[in-house]
Amino acid sequence: MSRRAAPAGTPALRALQQAGVTHTVREYTHDPRSELSFGMEAAQALGVDAARVLKTLVAEVDGALVVGVVPVTGELDLKALAAAVGGKRATMAEPAAAERATGYVLGGISPLGQRRRLTTVVDETALEHGTVLVSAGRRGADVELAPADLIALTGARTARIGRP
Repeated sequence: MSRRAAPAGTPALRALQQAGVTHTVREYTHDPRSELSFGMEAAQALGVDAARVLKTLVAEVDGALVVGVVPVTGELDLKALAAAVGGKRATMAEPAAAERATGYVLGGISPLGQRRRLTTVVDETALEHGTVLVSAGRRGADVELAPADLIALTGARTARIGRP
């Protein structure tokens, strides 16, 4: 019998609990056969505006891993991400490197509670919403919180790093 860790046990949720941040865990049944991206699947399953659901992407900027957090409705602009952190060139990180650095699996990478605290940039459009949703640290679980709390907990800066 396999045991799945309870969402409250994820590093992301423990970080929120330890910081005393108001949040809501939003769970759904992840369908591994879905043709939707993880983020769009979450938005649809949870019945929320996809512009409020953010995906966490790990890129390499001038040799250093950097996290970009953008709405699932768009894409990460690698040039804008590099500029936001004072870099010149950005590429998407190798999946294994992203998983090793964050401690999460693809589709469940959270900007919160990562194994190594990486430089993080949150797309400034997140500030247009009262709350946003990010991965809670596993597929099928998101956490809803105020964008200001997300920024504070990750030590993120904001910039226009997403594109439609």
